[in-house]
Amino acid sequence: MNNKKWIQKSIKRKGRVRNYVLRKIGPDGFTSSGTIKISALKEAKRLAKKHNDVGMEDAINLALRLKKMRSRKRGGDKIE
Repeated sequence: MNNKKWIQKSIKRKGRVRNYVLRKIGPDGFTSSGTIKISALKEAKRLAKKHNDVGMEDAINLALRLKKMRSRKRGGDKIE
């Protein structure tokens, strides 16, 4: 059965990735509008993998996937 609210259920703790990026990378990881930069997400993923933080790595992967889905829906820039 397809669950239409899978995104809401998959996000366990809101703001978790944002706080991690702010703590590890600092304010340089954000754009002027307040969204997280792709490069900062990739760097945070590398740091989480280095510290064996599997849960955070999964949360960052979800953030990257959602950002990619959003850009495809809007027809915007490609994220690689």
